[in-house]
Amino acid sequence: MPPTQIIRTTCPRDCYDACGIAVAKRADGKIKVLGDPDHPVSRGALCGKCAIAYNGAWIDPNIRLTRPLKRVGPKGEARFGPVTWEYAIAEIAARLKGFADTHGAESIWHTHYTGTCSLIAGGFPQRFLNRLGASEVDPDSICNAAGHAALGYMYGTGSEGFDPRMAQQATTILIWGANPHASAPHQHKHWIRETDAKLIVVDPVKHSTAAAAHLHLQPFPGSDAALAFAIAHVLRRDGKIDRAFVAANAIGWDELEPEIARCSPEWAAPITGVPAQQIEEAARLFGAGPALLWMGQGLQRQPKGGNVFRAVAMLSALKGDFAKPGAGFLFLNGGARRGLDGDYIEAPHLRAKPKRVGSHMDLVDILRKPEAARALITWNVNIAASNPRQADLHQAMKRDDLFHVAVDCFATDTTDFADFILPAAGFLEFDDIVSPYFHIGLSVQAKAIEPIGESLPNQEIFRRLARAMSFNEPELYEDDASILDTLARQTGLSGFAELKEKATVTLSPEPVPTFADLKFPTPSGKIELKSARAAADGHPALPQPWADPRPETGRFRMLSPASPWLMNSSYHEDAKIAEKIGPETILLHPADAERLSLKVGDNAAVANQTGRLVMRIDIGEIVPRGVALAHKSRWPKLLAGHLNVNALNPGEKTDMAESSAVHGVEVTIAPA
Repeated sequence: MPPTQIIRTTCPRDCYDACGIAVAKRADGKIKVLGDPDHPVSRGALCGKCAIAYNGAWIDPNIRLTRPLKRVGPKGEARFGPVTWEYAIAEIAARLKGFADTHGAESIWHTHYTGTCSLIAGGFPQRFLNRLGASEVDPDSICNAAGHAALGYMYGTGSEGFDPRMAQQATTILIWGANPHASAPHQHKHWIRETDAKLIVVDPVKHSTAAAAHLHLQPFPGSDAALAFAIAHVLRRDGKIDRAFVAANAIGWDELEPEIARCSPEWAAPITGVPAQQIEEAARLFGAGPALLWMGQGLQRQPKGGNVFRAVAMLSALKGDFAKPGAGFLFLNGGARRGLDGDYIEAPHLRAKPKRVGSHMDLVDILRKPEAARALITWNVNIAASNPRQADLHQAMKRDDLFHVAVDCFATDTTDFADFILPAAGFLEFDDIVSPYFHIGLSVQAKAIEPIGESLPNQEIFRRLARAMSFNEPELYEDDASILDTLARQTGLSGFAELKEKATVTLSPEPVPTFADLKFPTPSGKIELKSARAAADGHPALPQPWADPRPETGRFRMLSPASPWLMNSSYHEDAKIAEKIGPETILLHPADAERLSLKVGDNAAVANQTGRLVMRIDIGEIVPRGVALAHKSRWPKLLAGHLNVNALNPGEKTDMAESSAVHGVEVTIAPA
């Protein structure tokens, strides 16, 4: 039966691409999820994992959560019985009100992240939680808070990046600590290949994007700041510092220059493992003309990740790579780049007292204490798979006196510990807006099918909770259509209907320069190479050429980046994807494997003070000696021992913002 309708929508997953989707809908209601051939980024193709999941588990009522559920067995055993929405909402509201009245609303914690990146489903629930006065686990502390803090000190924001369309004017593109092949596959497939710019990749892992680069620098993890200073040394020596720009637009250069002067490539080579000749070549290419610097989120997930970001980000400042074509850096492009008002979406003014905030690195300790946490609301997140100290976290979540409400589309490891599970509608089931964090555009999320079973969009779930708690603020009940029109108009569109008709819009006809007016939202209004705010917060005023100490003999620095078949912890619910990712593996350099008498397919014990796993050995020269590679985010309950690689993560914090230093984890490896 041929399709009778094509609905253009957008993938709202936590990915740089925000791919266009064409939903082919037949007269009998059945659908096929395809790529949108008119989408400017994905160009008719869906990522393999998205195509499988969206035509599989995401539309399968046998896999999705379809009814509210109440726990009927011990926590963690996933024993639930169905209840009505009316019963679930009433019970949850009564319990939350009781905790707020007796222990204070700050005893109610909520945690969320990027299970969906659409604006209403990802932001509107905050209106209820702000009105309630709940405490929040800082969502970025599991991901990118250190990078935002570091760029905030230097540039005033981490959310204003280059416009990718400027690649056509760039002489060089430097990708540092990002893997577009896995986390931005359409940028890997199209963007980096459709420019004459030379491509440099800096990454300890020789992934597919690194292999395709003109130059790949492979530093030992934790030595990135030293490498950045050595590149800056060559730029200075060869006259590639834009001294006029720095004098007019930056503070701190006079104090930074002597440190850069001593950090030669020959000094950096034994520290970083990168040959001096390669450092020279990287600096020559980067200094040859306007350059784009893409700093990946994994780069700042290191013990000194904040300092690393300041050291790498200073390279753009030293060259004057702002307010001109083909130049700039990027961490993320936030909603403000499009005129979107985040406070309108989340309504922080509804909060009566300052928000109590904790780090994901401290979540185990928070949940262990009844006096600190009486209730937990998890939405758009799977903490039981993604958080550190995994075994301890699972135990803390078993507290019988911790009231836990989980909102999700699927029965995850996290929902297994809940008292109530509320089924969330998937992205194909309601209208919303997607604001990508790479391209500076805006995309529609268009409803293609009815919500599966009794599931509801996040925003409707929290509206019902607000009503049951007798909250009367009108912001809590604003309907989706009104919000969507308001958001669309904030970006210069006539309303949501215009966005829905066009599916994806570019909000400016020409590429937008980074910091086009050379006004930086720092206290001085300039680039603060030297930051008084950083010093006041206990950090060095200037970035430092530091490197982490190498692991002691017999230990490995373990990296756990994204799997090419998972989107953080999303998609493991699909059996076809679970089959493709196979058993949990850890990859070693051939010389390390030989020293340990391990070969491909052997089982190895991977351990540290936090945990122990048995993993299957893989071998390849894509990592340096002394580094182990194990991809993150498999669902623990689908693995032997109900633990994934985060069982080895002790939850150490970065130097800034109490964020995750997961790429600093060290382990021992031995035959099992």
